[in-house]
Amino acid sequence: LAPQARGWVQGLLSVFDSVLWSEAFGSFPGAVSRSRSGRPRPSPLPRPGGGPTPSHAPQRSPLSSLSLGPHRIPGIRRCPIDGQLSPEGQRERDRLLHGTKNVTNSSSLRLPRQNSDGGQKNKPREHIIDCGDIVWSLAFGSSVPEKQSRCVNIEWHRFRFGQDQLLLATGLNNGRIKIWDVYTGKLLLNLVDHTEVVRDLTFAPDGSLILVSASRDKTLRVWDLKDDGNMMKVLRGHQNWVYSCAFSPDSSMLCSVGASKAVFLWNMDKYTMIRKLEGHHHDVVACDFSPDGALLATASYDTRVYIWDPHNGDILMEFGHLFPPPTPIFAGGANDRWVRSVSFSHDGLHIASLADDKMVRFWRIDEDYPVQVAPLSNGLCCAFSTDGSVLAAGTHDGSVYFWATPRQVPSLQHLCRMSIRRVMPTQEVQELPVPSKLLEFLSYRI
Repeated sequence: LAPQARGWVQGLLSVFDSVLWSEAFGSFPGAVSRSRSGRPRPSPLPRPGGGPTPSHAPQRSPLSSLSLGPHRIPGIRRCPIDGQLSPEGQRERDRLLHGTKNVTNSSSLRLPRQNSDGGQKNKPREHIIDCGDIVWSLAFGSSVPEKQSRCVNIEWHRFRFGQDQLLLATGLNNGRIKIWDVYTGKLLLNLVDHTEVVRDLTFAPDGSLILVSASRDKTLRVWDLKDDGNMMKVLRGHQNWVYSCAFSPDSSMLCSVGASKAVFLWNMDKYTMIRKLEGHHHDVVACDFSPDGALLATASYDTRVYIWDPHNGDILMEFGHLFPPPTPIFAGGANDRWVRSVSFSHDGLHIASLADDKMVRFWRIDEDYPVQVAPLSNGLCCAFSTDGSVLAAGTHDGSVYFWATPRQVPSLQHLCRMSIRRVMPTQEVQELPVPSKLLEFLSYRI
């Protein structure tokens, strides 16, 4: 680490020594018990259609389940959000989406156009984009001016993306990727190189407009949109379909998952494979990094979600969706508990998973049972809102359901741990001159 960064980490560690170690060490979470006997029953999340909450649910501030009524979202063609809103749900939706408390005119629920030409800059505008084929994947990206194109030899570029510009990448059934300006609906780029369905897209979080696409043609392709969409690299290693991919928060690492139990980690500075993670017994279909980059969650058809340490490949936690846990042979087949999606909350303490057993589960990373559950049929994918207060889940019939997640204030211990892990990989943490119990905590082993 640079001297300034090391001094900052040492300052955080001093917080552990002077405050947490002496007064609050007893509150560190204990080792996760793998015993299933006598475990508390998970409480249900509020139901997507409303309705009474079961009597055994905890008495928390109720978050209404939000099922948005028919409403077209700018930038997506034929993507209705079905359901009904309670009055409280309307107010919560308006607050989350638009920052307002009282919105009575539904026609005003549209995203403002932010980088249009001068005379119409503040006018609400809705754009319906016709992609010309079935859309399999979406990703939003925005630019940071300080992040230049990696192709330094080219002085002229067709596009110069501004900081206030929001881009939408759509992966299509025919293998093409189309890049759109969200605020104008204009097609900017048409990326043609994949030969099969583009299953997933992800932008680098650092604002460099590096886009990675995962396809059924068994490859991942890296595109530099600041270099007019030039394809920089083809990442090969998967022997079958690639289902999903995700960047680490610092954009230095990429995880890709696919059929045949594949979980690969890639170095995105050198475009080389770091390691292959072994442990799943069936196709792996989703992955997500924790906000500090210290953990990686993967979801598989083998009924399990694994939490990995991406820096050394260790499995730290296992969240099962079938009890008792199935044998590898049964887990590798049609077991009716395929896990379809997993998503990390932005507090770094919770994840959500969605499985074929018609349930959405909300987990704490230090407990091996879900803390809340909710019924959902035909679930396909799930994701948290930016602040982690709302969980959205999409279904096969084109509906999207919203739940409010339990509100918890992260401990100072966990906030310090996340701050340290953002700049220190596991190998450097293990070398710190601190007590072993504290090392276990920093390594997410307790």
